Formats: sequence, structure tokens, C-alpha cells
Amino acid sequence: MTILVCGSLAFDTIMNFEGRFADQILPSQLHILNVSFLVPGLRRDYGGCAGNIAFGLRLLGAPVAPLATLGSDGAGYLERLRALGVDTTHTRLVDEHYTAQAMIMTDRDNNQITAFHPGAMSSAHLNPVPARSDIRLAIVAPDGRDAMISHAQQLKAAGIPFVFDPGQGLPMFNGEELLRFIDQATWVTVNDYEARMLCERTGLDLDALAARVKGLIVTLGDQGCEVREGGRTTHVPGLKADAVVDPTGCGDAFRAALLHGLAQGWDLARCAEAGNRMGAAKIATRGCQNYALPAMP
Repeated sequence: MTILVCGSLAFDTIMNFEGRFADQILPSQLHILNVSFLVPGLRRDYGGCAGNIAFGLRLLGAPVAPLATLGSDGAGYLERLRALGVDTTHTRLVDEHYTAQAMIMTDRDNNQITAFHPGAMSSAHLNPVPARSDIRLAIVAPDGRDAMISHAQQLKAAGIPFVFDPGQGLPMFNGEELLRFIDQATWVTVNDYEARMLCERTGLDLDALAARVKGLIVTLGDQGCEVREGGRTTHVPGLKADAVVDPTGCGDAFRAALLHGLAQGWDLARCAEAGNRMGAAKIATRGCQNYALPAMP
């Protein structure tokens, strides 16, 4: 089984701010905000949800094909994916744009401020879900707005079960659109902040949303996650990381292990436990595509 990963490919510029954002931003002066952060640490990594998930799946030995777009500067990233054994058949080069760029600044408390330029990701909707008999599982992860809408519709029409994980793309959609995604999906995953926003925009609580899919997972950082399925809620404990080095990409590591478990036919709680382990391994290492495979449950 090849897992189709619909999502972004991007270059991540990671900056480390040694202070706290809260000490630099005055709440009473937000209407005239003008701040500058000294960032002694800076690096450029391969990133984007599709790339990070693909890396995690290859660590687990799973066949994976990103459905994603790169820009005119993306040849090196394409070679990187191929070197990992990723199927790049459906990774499209868009010459008239740069590859998407994420500029991420992290403070000493692991709070983050991100600026994102979509670039070639804005053309991702022109890259349709392929007709392949070996693709029997997919994820719709953060990507261009039109791409997320069209890929979800195409996966539903093709009868391919998929995970809907809107991540940082959730604010792009209203309640009606989010309910349409949920009704098309087989599983939904969000973090606790996104879960609150999802409930506010749809007007439904988590139990009502979970009743519309096979399973719903809410991740809770180092507290683990809650798994809702079949009218039951199960808390899956978190796993303490050896060190908190870099939180960037932890969600994608979780997504990779979740997909691997689903492809193996594991129950959802076991999939979530695997996701917790992958997330803990990632947070202890710098770089979204530079960590070792932990033991799986």
C-alpha cells in the first residue's frame, strides 16, 4: 500500500530567539506593534507538511507518495525526496513560483512566530489525486486552500479513506466548509487549540464531530492525546522527550506514525501512541527531517 500525502513542501528558515516573546511584546501597545528580535541561531531546513510526513513514513519503512508542488528552486528538494526512497511521481514543479517558504522563530519557552510565503503551493490544486490501485490510504494536511478542498473531494469520490488534519490551515475555512471536510474524511486529527476553533466554527462539540467520522484525535502536547471513536473517549498518555530541542515538525512526526499504524490495521489508540513516540523523538532533535526512529508500540 502506498500512502498518499496531500500537503505542502517548503523550505524552513529556523531562528532561535534566546529570550521570551512575552517580555518583548506589550499587550497595551499591540495597536502600534513594532518589535525586533535578535536571533543568534539560524538554519535552513527541508520542510513542509508533506515532506516531513514523507520522511517519517520512510523511517517506518512505508511506501509514500506526496501530492505536492515545488517551485523553480525545488530541484534539490526533489532529489532529497528521491534519495529517501519517496515516490515523487506526483510532486509537480511550478517554474513561475518559488517553493513555499516558512520563517519560524522560536523563543526559550518554545513559543513560535511563523511567517509563511505559499509560492508554488498556491498551484497545488492543479495537481489532482492520481488514479492508482495501490493508493488505499491518504491524508489531507495543510496545503493551499483550493488544493485541500479539491483533494478531499477527489479522495472521497475515489473511495480512498483519508485523515483530515487541517493544522495551521484551519483558519482558512468557515464552519460549513469544515463540516464538509469532516463528512468526507474517515478520521480527523487536530491539536487542542485547533479543536477549540473547530468547535467554535462548526457549532458542534467534539463528541458530535467524532460521531461523523470513524475516529477523532485531539493531541495535547506532552500530555498525550484524546482518542474519540465509537462513542468512547480514551486518553493516550504522552511520552516525555529526552530533551526539548526543537518543537518544529512534531505534528508531522505524529501524523507519519498515525498513518503507518492505520496502514497496518492498528486500533486508533495504538496509532496515537505511536504518534506520541515519534513526536517525542522529533522534539529531541533539531530539524524536521533529522531524527531517529523510536521503538513502536
